[in-house]
Amino acid sequence: MDRRSFLIGLPLALSACSATEVWAPEDVVARAIHREPGRSYITLYTMKNVGSGNGAHSSLLINASQRVLFDPAGSFKQEVMPERNDVLFGVTPRLEKFYVSFHARSTYYVVGQTVEVSPPVAEQALGLALVSGPVAQANCARVTSRILRQLPGFERVRQTWGPGRILEDFATLPGVTTLEYREDDADDKTLALAEISAILREGQ
Repeated sequence: MDRRSFLIGLPLALSACSATEVWAPEDVVARAIHREPGRSYITLYTMKNVGSGNGAHSSLLINASQRVLFDPAGSFKQEVMPERNDVLFGVTPRLEKFYVSFHARSTYYVVGQTVEVSPPVAEQALGLALVSGPVAQANCARVTSRILRQLPGFERVRQTWGPGRILEDFATLPGVTTLEYREDDADDKTLALAEISAILREGQ
């Protein structure tokens, strides 16, 4: 299915029409695809302000037939994971760690909440992510919560503009596991991005 036919008639995709489209070529995406056999799961990542505790950004790691990151209006720009409208492909555990490390710094920490789901639910989440971008700035939580609310078992997640509210609702899901990631890097994310990009280019 080509890109145009995949997006036609999907209002969720149209909600972010003011954002810039990014569409990696099919062969690039195909080469990057990473699969993690075994359990299917969804991880909600929330970036929180150290001082206020307020949520600043929401994203989803989805392990379905392939492992992707839906990073709506995200700022993690790199050359290893191809992107299609806020969906990053080829998300190995190593690259996932770089993504988390990029966001964790002296002023922000990252909360990862994981719920195991059935393969069909994981695949549904993947499909919704693929048609939900590009997402305009300040709309990450609105689109993330909308995706989650459409999944069986996630009905208690409220539609919201606040990343913190999604985190609160996600915490009530059965079987959720939670981890916090903290680093003391400088507040300037461009420094972390430069360091990570250099490591990735060197293939370390």
